[in-house]
Amino acid sequence: MKKTIFSTLAIATLIFASCSNDDDGVVVIDPDPNPDPQVVIEVPDTYSFERDGESTVNFPGQTQRILMGEELIASMLNFDTATAQSLLDMYANENTPFENEDLNASSRQLRNTVASSEDYFTSNNAEAATIRQFFADFLSAQIDEVFLAQNTAAAIGVAGQIADGGSTRYVNAKGLEYNQAVAKGFIGALMVDQIINNYISTTLLDEGTNREDNDNDVPRNDSGTDTQMEHFWDEAYGYVYGTSADLTNPNLTIGDDDSFLNKYIGRVEGDSDFAGIADNIFDAFVLGRAAIVAKDYDVRDEQTAILRELISQVVGIRAVYYLQQGKNGIEANDFGAAFHDLSEGFGFIYSLQFTRNPATNAPYFSGAEVQGFIDQLTAGNGFWDLTPAALDEMSETIASRFTFTVAQAGTVN
Repeated sequence: MKKTIFSTLAIATLIFASCSNDDDGVVVIDPDPNPDPQVVIEVPDTYSFERDGESTVNFPGQTQRILMGEELIASMLNFDTATAQSLLDMYANENTPFENEDLNASSRQLRNTVASSEDYFTSNNAEAATIRQFFADFLSAQIDEVFLAQNTAAAIGVAGQIADGGSTRYVNAKGLEYNQAVAKGFIGALMVDQIINNYISTTLLDEGTNREDNDNDVPRNDSGTDTQMEHFWDEAYGYVYGTSADLTNPNLTIGDDDSFLNKYIGRVEGDSDFAGIADNIFDAFVLGRAAIVAKDYDVRDEQTAILRELISQVVGIRAVYYLQQGKNGIEANDFGAAFHDLSEGFGFIYSLQFTRNPATNAPYFSGAEVQGFIDQLTAGNGFWDLTPAALDEMSETIASRFTFTVAQAGTVN
């Protein structure tokens, strides 16, 4: 059932219409007898948009990069065949490295998309290069350090394997699982950065003649259906839902469709303290896209602010969660479990520099602040030296920038 929204341009007020089965799902509510000029926004229940009977939604590049990331992360534990070069080839999509031939045939890659948003990195090439090399170094180190110690028992200052319940984890000399750090780091450096600092940013959405073209339904050069502005918004959507079982109604399986942002929106949704966040994120994507169709850019930008806050919160919540779980493991002398959680936390902490506070238009934590956290986690013998008190202090620092508490975030499923 569609919703109809009246956006009063002069005062930027939204009036949400109620739904009724008697009038094809729309009841028009207009409390103002002398309304200002209004834009009618038809908001579908699902992410389904058409023009002249054809879908205008298109985001193949995002689906491909998610799949590239999945193969790369899996290969980081393929002791039989992976090499430093094969992992780097997957990162840059060179020398046909993937099992999926469609990915080999693609011109897209992970490396040049990491830390490449218009708002954060277009004028900061040096920092972007440093971040891209950070991941490349971890890929090489997985082979040069961890693979060589596959059958060695991990110990203080010694890379190798360590038991985590019924699982075996493979860590470096400081207790870090490179594969977990890379996977969770990609969430920020690739997915979050591209969504909130690139594709839903006015820098791209309103670039050049995009507004004029969208006002006149002018299709982008390589498409006969969608405008460039619509396509940019869809690409942001694709980084969350690009491998969902139902691309138009993805919250039916939220958390189960990839190993990246989708997965952790689902994990946060599973905590009663944050229940509803998955719907709020999806609804903002749908309303923002519908506003673009209706040429209402104020409503579009309101949804951008909502998405920046909520997606950033997911990163912050999971960073605190894993620090707290790591603390619990250390207190129980279960170092395998602790190091696994801390490795995931390491990646989410690294991702904090790609978040965006809509009130300041800056990340919730700067790159320098994130590096300070990383330095704390890796100082001396790394995870082997961490104390519960240090992890509590770091958790409190992170939570204080957001609207949640350590207690709320620390018990997420």
